[in-house]
Amino acid sequence: MTASDAVPETFVPDRPTITAAVQLAGRAPSVHNTQPWRWVFDGTRLHLHRDNDRLLISADPHGRQLVISCGAVLHHVRTAFAAHGWHTDTVRLPDPEQRDLLASVEFRPWADPPAGVAARAHAIDLRHTDRLPMLPPNNWPELVHTARMLANPHDIELDALDAEAGVRLAAASQHATALRRYDMEYQAELHWWTGHSPAPEGIPRTALVSDAEFSRVPVGRTFPSAPHSTRRSEFEDQAQLLVLSSANDSMLDWLRTGEALSAVLLECTAAGQASCALTHITELPTARKTITGLLPHHTMPQVVIRVGTAPDGEVPPESLRRPVTDILSFRQG
Repeated sequence: MTASDAVPETFVPDRPTITAAVQLAGRAPSVHNTQPWRWVFDGTRLHLHRDNDRLLISADPHGRQLVISCGAVLHHVRTAFAAHGWHTDTVRLPDPEQRDLLASVEFRPWADPPAGVAARAHAIDLRHTDRLPMLPPNNWPELVHTARMLANPHDIELDALDAEAGVRLAAASQHATALRRYDMEYQAELHWWTGHSPAPEGIPRTALVSDAEFSRVPVGRTFPSAPHSTRRSEFEDQAQLLVLSSANDSMLDWLRTGEALSAVLLECTAAGQASCALTHITELPTARKTITGLLPHHTMPQVVIRVGTAPDGEVPPESLRRPVTDILSFRQG
């Protein structure tokens, strides 16, 4: 075969690969399952934009949880592309004049990504938020070590809380809930995004827990109650708690927090553990201050994660996702 007959090397995935990766990444966790992201492929780069129409005005007026959600989908999509054999070079916040543009991704072939990448990519479809009581996680010290190693490249600290710190965090969670109980705008917003089944966004009724079930979970966001049920009634919640924190509290810190969150949740799923990410405790300054006092370094807490074991591998119902055509567009130039 002559040089003129050689197939030219390409450094851009084809459209079906891009569509498949973005669709899989859409399984990323987001606050109230708002899925506040848009993707644009310009022929060379894939651009991640925040969708400000999905901002929670009352719960998240500065967009911190929105950007964390977008960070999670950014890591999800990079993991999906890696599983397809593509390395992603990412520039975060590439244009100060376009504040809704959070990242731009370029591609190059990657024949041998690390072994853990394939396991985490496979975990994307398996991961679900578990709001029910959990049994203790298995192999906890090893999982914490791995999770910390995954968070560190994103400049995010990961700390596991001991039992005493967990009690104080539970009190902070309950205090945050009490402060929000009579905030009518907050409650209206919360109800808007929950219980509308079936829908491609928001938290479906099937993913909610009853009052009886929630009473056995010390650390959790209070959602509208599901009809009475007593799932996992034979034990109290024994989940362990992780905290992701950042050096500062900028948009870049929020984006990197979401990336670290994605990596940790997928690793937990790959290890057979259930998980639930919580940001409500860090919405209010008083609760944030309490969490800061529980950490070994002076960092800004961003996300709390419950990790445990679901009995008999019980999987909670999944939340639906928006069609890929709603979140991805192709443009030339």
